[in-house]
Amino acid sequence: MSLIKNIETKIKLAFSICIACFITAIVICSMAFFNARKIIEQERKQIYVLDNNVPIVAKKTDIENNRQAEYKAQIETFHDYFFSLTPDNQYIETQLNRAMYLIDVSGISQYNTLKEKGFFTSIVSTSSIITCTTDSIHLDMNTKCWMFYGKLKIERPSMVTVRSLVTTGALKDVPRTQQNSHGVLLTNWKTIENKDLESNEKKVF
Repeated sequence: MSLIKNIETKIKLAFSICIACFITAIVICSMAFFNARKIIEQERKQIYVLDNNVPIVAKKTDIENNRQAEYKAQIETFHDYFFSLTPDNQYIETQLNRAMYLIDVSGISQYNTLKEKGFFTSIVSTSSIITCTTDSIHLDMNTKCWMFYGKLKIERPSMVTVRSLVTTGALKDVPRTQQNSHGVLLTNWKTIENKDLESNEKKVF
């Protein structure tokens, strides 16, 4: 009788060990699966860049690490393309074409408004040179909304005018292209302020 009990006890022990091993195997497999998935997701966020198209040294970087700097650079670049202009029709057209690659239809709308008002024509007719400088860019990474603060220096043959420039908008991630290397599109662009701060006559000797 004791022999039968010993056999039953050993069978139960063996069964318990089998169940424990099975559960342990499931836990290990689950952990391995989730870790592998996490590694794959991290790899998808990374890009590989070859130096000067030479496949010798490859540098791996995380896209998200420098995204805020890329956003601000895109905002500054757009305003420079759109507002830093010289009295040269071909140059103006080239700059504005570059700017249109970085913005949605709100940019075209403002371009058409300024064109109708004769803004670009007046630059050429008055031999004006406009330089856009950035004071600061406020960016909310959660909402991807931004505010640009800058100044426009307008140099005419007889006068120099400084205007304040405040614009706002949002950002949208898009595929990177040769014309849009940061992969960012400015959206809902609006001019909040554009007024004269000071005007000084040039001294003529």
